[in-house]
Amino acid sequence: MKKFFQEIKADIKFKSAGPGQKLTESVGEKAPKEKPNQPVFRHSRQGPTDEAQMAAAAALARLEQKQPRARGPMSQDSIRNQVRKELLAEATVIGSPDAPGTNMVPETKEEGSIHLVVPGVYFTCPLTGAILRKDQRETHIKEAILSHFSTDPVAASIMKIHTFNKERDRVKLGVDTIARYLDNIHLHPEEEKYQKIKLQNKVFQERVNCLEGTHEFFEAIGFQKALLPVPDQEGPEEFYVLSEAALAQPQSLERHKEQLLCAEPVRATLARQRRVFRPSPLASQFDLPADFFNLTAEEIKREQRLRSEAVERLSVLRTKAMREKEEQRELRKYTYTLLRVRLPDGCLLQGTFYARERVAALYMFVREALQSDWLPFELLASGGQKLSEDENLAFNECGLVPSALLTFSWDAAVLEDIRAAGAELDSSILKPELLSAIEKLS
Repeated sequence: MKKFFQEIKADIKFKSAGPGQKLTESVGEKAPKEKPNQPVFRHSRQGPTDEAQMAAAAALARLEQKQPRARGPMSQDSIRNQVRKELLAEATVIGSPDAPGTNMVPETKEEGSIHLVVPGVYFTCPLTGAILRKDQRETHIKEAILSHFSTDPVAASIMKIHTFNKERDRVKLGVDTIARYLDNIHLHPEEEKYQKIKLQNKVFQERVNCLEGTHEFFEAIGFQKALLPVPDQEGPEEFYVLSEAALAQPQSLERHKEQLLCAEPVRATLARQRRVFRPSPLASQFDLPADFFNLTAEEIKREQRLRSEAVERLSVLRTKAMREKEEQRELRKYTYTLLRVRLPDGCLLQGTFYARERVAALYMFVREALQSDWLPFELLASGGQKLSEDENLAFNECGLVPSALLTFSWDAAVLEDIRAAGAELDSSILKPELLSAIEKLS
């Protein structure tokens, strides 16, 4: 078969080389007469170059791979056409002058330049309202809490206890211990022993003294340090003693205790970075920054461990529990997702979300941007899948990570009622302040 194709290629190259001459004729004899008004071109006969031979061999190999085995033999005309196409393609790529026919220039594909539609993942400080990068969050929040001591030392010390200390179990144990101190004072206001806290006490040292912000809290609610004598001991020891002014206001102590128990760590909230774009064919194309995929050292170690476990999994049968555990790991692969919603007028509403946030957060985000935020609407994912606001599903459980394009549509019943009333919905459903800041997606 290979020899057959080689003969066909040689025949095509021979015919494209131009008219030849008989061996019995001398060099000076004239060439055969040609038809009038047609110029005669003489081509010097020369063998194919090395590049042309390599191109022909590659084309032949691809042709043999593409040919179906089950079909019968092809006609000679179809074979010649196929070989000619392969030769043309190879000659065009390497720029061979021996290629039959006109030289062709390969088409250049113009790719649309897609710029980053979000510069990164940003957060908002709940205390100052500042917009922060990921690496700025912790430092800025700590500075904001420390600056809050000048205005409200009790609230600042409570925030420091819950935010500066990372081990939540240790924080809970310390907070419960402080609450017990305050409960004893409230329940036994006449007993002096409950109004003093020995700093060298073992329980105080293990549960309270080890936490940042606890000393500031005691001083803010009215405790003062004092050296007091201890029975059966030579030297005095340091105590926290409740002042007379604080003892006279037991309701304040109870209120501070409730604040301490109910407080949460101060965390920067994810900035939605809401943007509105004009209608664009690039709506379904996303070019995400590294923040959406950046892995910390702990995440890299976890990925290595998961890969090692995956290798072990291949050698054993997996139970249902093992499969469910693996699915949960896949859901935790992404931390953030960038979502766009195509509105009825073609405009695009964009926002950044946590991958584990619920679908209800997206509905709230869209509703806040609508003029008629009281009208019910629907959001459709790719393939027409309807997202339900009532279902407690996360974005990663719906496959909406690390980015997705959704479609906005009014509820069918709402449209029928509006049409029945003879009214129409405005073409621009967004709030005016958002339309004034509309951008071009390029």
